[in-house]
Amino acid sequence: MASNNKYNHSTEDYIVEDNKKTRFGGTFIAIILILLIAAVAVTGVYLGYW
Repeated sequence: MASNNKYNHSTEDYIVEDNKKTRFGGTFIAIILILLIAAVAVTGVYLGYW
């Protein structure tokens, strides 16, 4: 019996797939967030807020 689907995938389609691009993107975003948090902390210490 033929399928009428335009894309005939044997697995579910996910928005975020586990591949190199998503792993790199997640790691990149995590590093940027850590750097921003560190910058805010250093600024707070430097300006005497903490």
